[in-house]
Amino acid sequence: MKLPKEFQLVYKRGKAAHAKSSVLFYLKGKEYKNGFTASKKVGNAVFRNRAKRRLRALFLEFSPQMTTGTYIFVAKESIRDISHDNLKLDMQRALKKVGALK
Repeated sequence: MKLPKEFQLVYKRGKAAHAKSSVLFYLKGKEYKNGFTASKKVGNAVFRNRAKRRLRALFLEFSPQMTTGTYIFVAKESIRDISHDNLKLDMQRALKKVGALK
């Protein structure tokens, strides 16, 4: 996903789940689409890119168990200090909350 229109559609019509380290927006659909964002509150470009890489890696880990649809993960400032295991638990809780796990 790259177009702002696509992101806005999911923000408006999708379900949201807030976790300690990120916010998940989910909209049911027939195919997988995903987007990863991090605001400047997360830090400079190095920290923002690292946050998005961490979220992408976990998304790939969970993707076999996930239903089709559009997913947007927005990194929060606290993602800088959270361990991988806690980030994984956060994502799992958020996915369950929006009903995206099979």
